[in-house]
This record gives sequence, structure tokens and C-alpha cells, in this order.
Amino acid sequence: MKKTTRPLLLILIFILSIIFFNAGNLSDKTLEKNTSSTYNIKALKIPNSLSFAGEKVPTELNDIKERMDRELLVNTYWQSNGLLLIKRAHKYFPLIEPLLKKYGIPDDFKYLAVAESGLENNSSPAGAAGFWHFLKSSAKEYGLEVNQNVDERYNLEKATKVAAEYLKKSKKRFGTWTLAAASYNAGNARIARNLKKQQVTNYYDLLLNSETSRYVFRIVALKEVLSNPRKYGFEFEEDDLYNLPDIKTVKVDTVITNIASFAKKFKTNYKELKLNNAWLRENKLNNKSRKLYKIKIPNSN
Repeated sequence: MKKTTRPLLLILIFILSIIFFNAGNLSDKTLEKNTSSTYNIKALKIPNSLSFAGEKVPTELNDIKERMDRELLVNTYWQSNGLLLIKRAHKYFPLIEPLLKKYGIPDDFKYLAVAESGLENNSSPAGAAGFWHFLKSSAKEYGLEVNQNVDERYNLEKATKVAAEYLKKSKKRFGTWTLAAASYNAGNARIARNLKKQQVTNYYDLLLNSETSRYVFRIVALKEVLSNPRKYGFEFEEDDLYNLPDIKTVKVDTVITNIASFAKKFKTNYKELKLNNAWLRENKLNNKSRKLYKIKIPNSN
């Protein structure tokens, strides 16, 4: 190769490399998509008619509107959790609703159970347990059996009755269901102390700690989203929702020495029996007092 042609060849290679490099960048930019082309995060319009247990949420007040907006946004855009709550509500609300009606508690309080436990028989870091998240001391005060062998905080029917008793006492003391709900989180004494200190009579006029300040707004947001799931973007079919199993109830007033063996007698197993009777905490039922218990058995027939 002649010396005069070599520099020209190098220049040509350099120019071609620039062209191909820029073409690659252009191709990448052409393929790039903005997030908004596939996923829109929209501001929410706060409904004017929000209420809890028949008591209006005063969203015309700026700070109330902002606090309500926060909880609606959180519960709308935490989509996985929201869809799980919708599915569980379909399973458990048919149990909770007639119990609340029976004990004279407004239906909206089923959303308090959602706020407390997510409709799971779980426990909090503070040791509150069951759907209604009772502490041991409170549960025992209201007559629930709580020990290593039996923990009736995990018995939905019995715990709902106790929750109703607590809420009715709070309503009688404070005059509104909204303050009764707030007291479920903060305790009656703390709510009473803050009402007196701040010289107000309304939950929405109180300045409280962060958790209790958000508590009622969270319940109202859950009510709004779970009552109108499609309005907030949740899409599902009927068969996507959870359902309770068909069960029968067996009354027991004796000792059960082995839960697994007991389950086999009814053509079920340890896992299924414990899932339907979370209040049984061990692989036995001591029952020294010969108390009458109702055990739910999955119906295999």
C-alpha cells in the first residue's frame, strides 16, 4: 500500500466509525419509552361525600383534605396490597358483617379490622393479635381466654364480640363513632386526655401522634377503595376472589390429646383444622375446666 493512501484509509475508517456510533445512539433513543406511555400515576379527586359510620369527613378543611388525599393515594397505588385486601374482604366480610349488626356496631367498622390486621390472623410487633389486634391484657379484661394452649384473640367470632363491647363503651363515653375508632388505636384514656387538653370535642380538631392522626383517615380510605375498587383501577373477575371453605362445627367439652389424630377422625388434617381454628395454639386442647369449645371442621362431604 502506498504511503499516500494509508492516511486516507484511516480517515475513512474514522468517519465510518462515527457514523455507525451515532446511528446506534439514535436507534437506542428511538427505542426508549417514557414511563408515562405505559403507566400513568394520576392525582385523585377527593369525594365530597366521604363519611365514617354516618359521620361526615370534613374534607372542605385544607388539612383534612390533605390527610385524606394521602391515605387514598397510598391505598390506591399500593396495588398488590389493595388487590389482596379486596380478595380477603370477599372471604371474611360475610362473617364480620352479621356479627357487627348483631352487636349494634355500624357496618363501617369492618374496615377497622382491615386497617388493624389486613384481615389476617396475625400479630403486631407490640403483641396485639388476631383480626382485631387485641393485646393480651385487653383481651383478658374482656373475658377472652389467652394462654399458650388457647388464644381466643384468634377466634373471629369471639374477638368481634369483644371489639363491639369496647367500641360501644367508647361511643358512649365520647359521643361519636369516629372518636370511638380513634380510641381503638390510642386508648380511651389518651383520647380523653387530649380532648381535655386541647379543649375540643371532635377527632378532626385534635392534634395527635402520627399513627392515630392517620388512623381514621386510613379506615375511610380503605372503605372508599374496597367499596369502589374499579373506580380506583382494580380489575378482577369473580373467580379471582377468595372464598371461605364449606365447614361444619363440632362441639367439644373434653380434652383433645392430639389435634392431628382428632383431625383424621373427621377426614381432614392438622393443617386444615388449624387454619380454620387459629385459636388452637398447640397440638392439643388441655381443657381442664371442661369448657365447651366450637371447632370448625372443613366439610369433605
